[in-house]
Amino acid sequence: MAGSVSRRDFARLFAVGGSAALFADPVWAREYGQANGSSPAIGGTGEAFWKSVREQFVMPPDLAVMNAANLCPSSLPVLDSLEAATRALDRDPSPACRQEMHDAKEVTRGILAEFLRVTPEEIVITRNTSESNNLVSSGLNLKTGDEVLVVSDNHPSNDVAWKEKAKRFGYKVTALPVASPHPGAEHYLDSVRKALTPRTRVLAFSHVTNTVGDVFPARELCRLAREHGVLTLVDGAQSFGLLDLDLRQMDPDFFTGSAHKWPCGPKEAGVLFINRKAESRIWPCIYSAYPGASGASKTFEAFGQRDEPAIRAFGEALQLQMRVGRPAIEARARELGQRLIAELARIDGVTVWTHRDPSRSHAVVSFRPGGLDPGRLLAALYEKDRIVAAARTGADRGGLRLSPHFYNSHAEIERAVAAVKRYVAAGV
Repeated sequence: MAGSVSRRDFARLFAVGGSAALFADPVWAREYGQANGSSPAIGGTGEAFWKSVREQFVMPPDLAVMNAANLCPSSLPVLDSLEAATRALDRDPSPACRQEMHDAKEVTRGILAEFLRVTPEEIVITRNTSESNNLVSSGLNLKTGDEVLVVSDNHPSNDVAWKEKAKRFGYKVTALPVASPHPGAEHYLDSVRKALTPRTRVLAFSHVTNTVGDVFPARELCRLAREHGVLTLVDGAQSFGLLDLDLRQMDPDFFTGSAHKWPCGPKEAGVLFINRKAESRIWPCIYSAYPGASGASKTFEAFGQRDEPAIRAFGEALQLQMRVGRPAIEARARELGQRLIAELARIDGVTVWTHRDPSRSHAVVSFRPGGLDPGRLLAALYEKDRIVAAARTGADRGGLRLSPHFYNSHAEIERAVAAVKRYVAAGV
């Protein structure tokens, strides 16, 4: 076998009857790494395997994209599906073709359910995490005297949205502070336990924060809330497509995610999981045409005309992850993130905000680069070093954020660390 695998060979090697379970620990990946002399890494997969995965993306070889917490590139299967379906629809926008697109949406719903280990009847296909979060905060029947607990380190769609709607409907929002560095799961369980009152109706938090990659004990928090009759909204924007999720075990009432981040899917496609136990507690807040065909989607997914080629491509993105192996993807991203944390921490003047304990953080790595201006460093990394990152310019643990994913390599981690070290020493 050659030193890399072509796109056609990659698709052929993974075309096995649609059973995602077969790829949890790909035999081909182990054999491929051994045949090319690379030592097996995560899940039995070697660097040669990950190089072949990288070749399923269109980024040029010299561009190190480490901004998965914001926007991931779509893979070739996604791009091919999106282009083919868009051309087919625009070539023949007939009722028959539109029905075929509608049927494909239901296929994606089934893939999403398998991916999250729930049922298709609990899946609503939205545009992104923000829309999903707002469907929940707008759909719950909250009133004066009720209380919503939010963790302060939340995206605006799971923080500001609650506070603005509270002004209209009269309920109270209590923000629970975060500690830095991450003090451990028990700290947050204790914090929520103490904050719960008879008036608490909802607990809303991020599974993994987009700021510094703190991992919250989602399963335990959901269980604690349930014991007190409190609904849970888990923002999964930074865990969906990164962690090997099992929502049946986590058991949130609502879980949200986007295709354009860690799943490496199309833009404007997302997911809202509505636990069958909580469906009666939420009202739809958008009424239009073209709902889904089963379960909650029949009530909550009537959004009018959709970009159904993108929804179809969403399924392709998830299937690619299942074929590569979701445990392997999670472990690979953690491995790259851990290496970033360790090597950035060795640079004089750099303060790493992300916790080094892999049980408390994942592949979202934030740091302060000495006295450098984050915006100028961001521009220099892209223009001179071909590294895509994100700047964090606010007062809360400001600096730079690097978020590698399964298409990145150890060589790219080395490049990024070397560039940061050079700029911290010599200036930008």
